[in-house]
Amino acid sequence: MSGEDAPAQQQNAVDQKQETKPAEEPKAEPPKTESAEAAATPAATTEKAPEEETFTYRALVLTGYGGYDKVKLQVKKGKPALKAGEVLVRVKVCGLNFADLMARQGLYDRLPSPPVTPGMECSGVVEAVGEEVTDRKVGDKVMVLNRFGLWQEVAVVPASHTFLIPDGMSFEEAAALPVNYITAYLMLFDFGNLRPNQSVLVHAAAGGVGIAATQLCKTVKDVTVFGTASASKHEAISQGGVTHAIDYRTKDYVEEVRKISPKGLDIILDPLGGSDTHKAYNLLKPMGKLITYGAANMLAGQRKNLIAVAKNWYHQFSIHTLSLIQGNKSVCGFHLGYLDGEMELITQAMNTILDLYKQGKVKPRIDSTWHLEQVGDAMRKMQERNNIGKMILTTEPMPEEEKKEEAKKEDKKEDKKKEEKKKDDKKKDDGKKEEKKDDKKKEEPKKEEKKEEPKKEEEKNEEAKKEEK
Repeated sequence: MSGEDAPAQQQNAVDQKQETKPAEEPKAEPPKTESAEAAATPAATTEKAPEEETFTYRALVLTGYGGYDKVKLQVKKGKPALKAGEVLVRVKVCGLNFADLMARQGLYDRLPSPPVTPGMECSGVVEAVGEEVTDRKVGDKVMVLNRFGLWQEVAVVPASHTFLIPDGMSFEEAAALPVNYITAYLMLFDFGNLRPNQSVLVHAAAGGVGIAATQLCKTVKDVTVFGTASASKHEAISQGGVTHAIDYRTKDYVEEVRKISPKGLDIILDPLGGSDTHKAYNLLKPMGKLITYGAANMLAGQRKNLIAVAKNWYHQFSIHTLSLIQGNKSVCGFHLGYLDGEMELITQAMNTILDLYKQGKVKPRIDSTWHLEQVGDAMRKMQERNNIGKMILTTEPMPEEEKKEEAKKEDKKEDKKKEEKKKDDKKKDDGKKEEKKDDKKKEEPKKEEKKEEPKKEEEKNEEAKKEEK
């Protein structure tokens, strides 16, 4: 998942070749010899350069922090160069993750500053291999895990960051597997040490990590899974293995858990942060484990919400080691983005997950597939918590008919924005008119008072004259 060198890796390698010029021809042409033929080689090299320059590919680029429109589809020129140990992958499908939403708002520190191509997982076919690559070949179908840079049609990554797709697995499933399932697996089994007859709380149980965690819990005997999700998703998560579904929007999930498990829970996976982390810690049984792996509560609205961010930091969970000792509890922090130097650990986890897939014990659930042109709508759906399962982006170009439909939708959105602006302006104008009316009403009594004042003065003078008489 390193990807730190990705921008450099994807620079056009043609420039250096273009700088090499053929030697100047002598006035008297000598007879052709081996050396003369060798001298012609640079000319052949320069002929190839225009071909490489014509190589183009589409990429999604985060142009700045903010709303959904900040991720734009661009065309890049020049074939990416390969270093030793790297492979070039023709990307078929990409995975969309909650971290990508946070990255768009500038809340994810593992993504470099814009302009940058996001994307931490994808699937595709190996098109070229660099030197020292022995375990991958051209034509291999692979899934890829990287820090960033995978939301594009071609990507250069270390060969060690790729995993062979097993027979029977689709490109969509392969792109849905790495981030969610490795995250869930390492939390439950490496940190959580999940065992039979234990209980687990999974927040956002209808999301990618939530579904992965639920499926992995069911690979262990008699594990009770509590899952939070909106009521409309309860049927889906119950069918997927959640024992007790809780509607977090209408009920206090802490109270609901206590009704069923008064002593608390063995493992809690917390992607929320803030005050919810405090609740999670208090819900643990003795010897229980809290594994916090996100701060979704900071995400409120299209753009960075400073109030939500400040509120989350204000309620940030902290605890003294003596409290941990006395409570017989543990708190763990997990961030897959900071494990990019631990590929041996990640590979072991992925191999186990792939074995479980082959046995039919885990299977990614795909919510929907979107074209790269539709990334804004896809992110909106995920951020509004309307997905059940994985959101997928396909690099397959959008058909012209669909493009026209999208253009119509955009036009309608623009028209709607204009109408709303007109309404807002009208409200403001009406408000100003009302204010003017109110001001006039307030002024009228004052005018009357001013008119009355001379009369009162005259009356006072008359009264004074009468008194004198």
